[in-house]
Amino acid sequence: MSMKKFNIIVIVSLLLLSACGKPEKIEPTIAPFSFTNQDEKAFGTEELEDSIWIANFIFTNCTSVCAPMSVEMAALQELFEKQNIPVEFVSFTVDPLTDSPQVLKAYAENFTDNLSNWNLLTGYSQDDIEVFARNQFKTIVQKPITSDQVIHSSNFYLVDQQGQLVNEYNYIDATYVENMLQDIQLLIK
Repeated sequence: MSMKKFNIIVIVSLLLLSACGKPEKIEPTIAPFSFTNQDEKAFGTEELEDSIWIANFIFTNCTSVCAPMSVEMAALQELFEKQNIPVEFVSFTVDPLTDSPQVLKAYAENFTDNLSNWNLLTGYSQDDIEVFARNQFKTIVQKPITSDQVIHSSNFYLVDQQGQLVNEYNYIDATYVENMLQDIQLLIK
């Protein structure tokens, strides 16, 4: 057997094996947190206990990816509700000095009239969210001194019932919803 054929067989075998079973978790458990949601209530890991949740990072005066990401989050919320898939949605603001609970609530109402399982969080400092994003989600959040825009990820993050980060998905990837649904179905089983 040629080396090229052997390599193809090994790669195909690994892909098949990796497709079986529960999705492999990519990070340890998200550290406990409690922040303030759009209703000015404490919300965090305690409220998310035993839940599958999807997180993202946004801010209300974003001039680029945040509105499309929020449209996608609302679409995911609607899709999962129609399919009777119990998922919580969490958006962390990356501009907490601007995004008060009232501002976040008004922002969210542009995308959905159902905030029963979508919490937009604030109530921390800029430094806190930058460290939190880096340490818990392995992503960058940075607010340049010379701009009112914040550098942040455009990914959605899937967290399992034990609070472990399972996977991340870029919302512009055409297959991200399908991949996310597959991962969630494995978590539900």
